[in-house]
Amino acid sequence: MPTTLTTIRARVRQDLHDEDASNYRWTDAVLDRHIAHALRELSWSIPREQKSTLTTTAGSRDISVSSLTDLLRVHAVEWPTGQYPPLYVRFSLWQTTLTLLVSGAPSGVENVNVYWHQLHTLDGSTSTLPTWSEDLLAMGAAGYAAQDWASFAINRVNVGGQETAADYERLAHVALATFKAELRRSGLQGSLRSAAFYLPDAPKPTQSTDPGP
Repeated sequence: MPTTLTTIRARVRQDLHDEDASNYRWTDAVLDRHIAHALRELSWSIPREQKSTLTTTAGSRDISVSSLTDLLRVHAVEWPTGQYPPLYVRFSLWQTTLTLLVSGAPSGVENVNVYWHQLHTLDGSTSTLPTWSEDLLAMGAAGYAAQDWASFAINRVNVGGQETAADYERLAHVALATFKAELRRSGLQGSLRSAAFYLPDAPKPTQSTDPGP
């Protein structure tokens, strides 16, 4: 059975001990909002990796990336394509315009491979999440839901007694601390990468090639 938003929501309810369908503490809509919050945070650390081929305009270094939906960041740009090893170039990105930082603009319509990170999709029928991260997402969403409820319950009469707000605050603290620690450990910021994704547009100066002033 494929993982969907319904599946993740059910896991969040298990973590929150909110499985009595006749008396839910959180509505589906509220839990979906917390899941979306955790999903976006997870996506920044563990993004969906994409590769798209865009095209240049003759005489221009600018390329529109408006077709890259749910774009988080552009990781690398390959141009010209079809080379081995691949040639990666410097680039800048402002709003939806990617600019190739190269000495000569493309002379015609040419392919450009864009390697980019995308927000994960989770809805009623599909999920792009790695299987191992699903429980992590549920934990983060449960933490945000518990934190929200603890804040709401302060100075209110609770059927669970005076400890209800404090109990949810403790649950939120543990869940969110674990969630964020795992994102740091498993995500991009916790990875050690030594690869270079582009060749410099100009050679780096060295003591042998740059005599100095």
